[in-house]
Amino acid sequence: MQLDPNLSRRSFLKKTSIASTAAMAFPAIMKGQGGAASPNSKLNLAIVGVGGRGRNAIEALVGETFVAFCDVDDKMAAEAYQNYPDVPRFRDYREMFATMGDKIDGVVISTPDHMHFPIAMTAIAHGKHVYVEKPLTHTVEEARLLTAAAKKAGVITQMGNQGHSNEGTRLLKEWIAAGVLGEVREVHSWTNRPIWPQGLPWPDHSKMLPVVPDTLDWNLWLGVAPERAYDPAYVPFAWRGWWDFGCGAFGDMACHIMDAAYWGLELTAPTAVEAFSAKMTEHACPVSSVVKFDFAARGNMPSVKWTWYDGGLTPTLPPEFEAGRQLPRDGSGSFIIGSEASVLSTTYNSSIRIFPETKMREIAPNLPPKTLPRVPTSNHHEAWAIAIREGYQPAANFDYAGPFSETVLLGNVAIRANRRIEWDAANMKIPNLPSAEQYLTKSYRPGFF
Repeated sequence: MQLDPNLSRRSFLKKTSIASTAAMAFPAIMKGQGGAASPNSKLNLAIVGVGGRGRNAIEALVGETFVAFCDVDDKMAAEAYQNYPDVPRFRDYREMFATMGDKIDGVVISTPDHMHFPIAMTAIAHGKHVYVEKPLTHTVEEARLLTAAAKKAGVITQMGNQGHSNEGTRLLKEWIAAGVLGEVREVHSWTNRPIWPQGLPWPDHSKMLPVVPDTLDWNLWLGVAPERAYDPAYVPFAWRGWWDFGCGAFGDMACHIMDAAYWGLELTAPTAVEAFSAKMTEHACPVSSVVKFDFAARGNMPSVKWTWYDGGLTPTLPPEFEAGRQLPRDGSGSFIIGSEASVLSTTYNSSIRIFPETKMREIAPNLPPKTLPRVPTSNHHEAWAIAIREGYQPAANFDYAGPFSETVLLGNVAIRANRRIEWDAANMKIPNLPSAEQYLTKSYRPGFF
């Protein structure tokens, strides 16, 4: 499917609706379609982006069968190619689907953020189950469209926020539901990111144009992004700090760090978001930011104010947090502040702990029973594979991950707008600052989607 860079939203919705309809009509060639596969069968999987996070996917899914590897950079992909010399290799994901369409059950997408949406939509249009690294998409509109397409196609989906498979995520939700924390009106989250350059001007090519490495297809790496000259300031890792390719420190880590409390508090779209940042440019994400979300009351749960910090900024320690108590060693975490007790959670929610410690010891003997279904494995990728074989949606499927990603990406809209924005989620509008709506979507370079 090719998109004109000036395609209207209405036309875009129409085209993506056609794509998802095509997925519904596609022949039932997958083990996971038309009922669950045998629990003992192996899935035929394709990995798009086999370097970087793709290496983790391959290691996590080693028990399955790899039928296609796709990567635009032979150097980044070298380890996978060496370890699996017989797996067919592709540089262009469109060629992979055209050639291997009847041999693939599911697709893992571990590319830079700007290519998540086009590859995932193409996979869904071919009727494939999909695992997409976080953040799910690059823009708010993409998250909404991808969620709708996956639901219509009936494929098994999962976002790569691996902490959602951890025990702590479920314990926190059970504690909140049982009233252990009382009323939660305040959450603070922080990260040690960015650990890559941000706040930079575009590279200066006036004196010398860097040579594209022989191992890299730069045109395919750019994909749907605006055309520009290659520079090592973008690849293979620092793309996260550029708006055209990544989502900055906030977009990179919020899908992990905010996950447990967002799910446990049953939050949906915020009503408003305000952001403050340092050294942001038109093209580059800021070196640090503070993002403040307002969430409305839900049922018997009160409204919530949630503040995010990155780039070396951290929240003031709550008064009940004991002096000398250790914060998470990786420099990231959340304080969930309740009227009866508060919780410190780690980046991936593998550990959650009530504080002060005296309160934890007091409550521990009477913590509520476990009521939520547990993930059959702590291996987040394999949890998706198990869900395909057994015919159910995993907890981090797009029905949850899509709206959650919208919330995270809306924080980036506020950062780029540099203003408080009010959010009309139903109509995907920013009533108080319509000019900021330009950051909800983006144009696509024709010929790559």
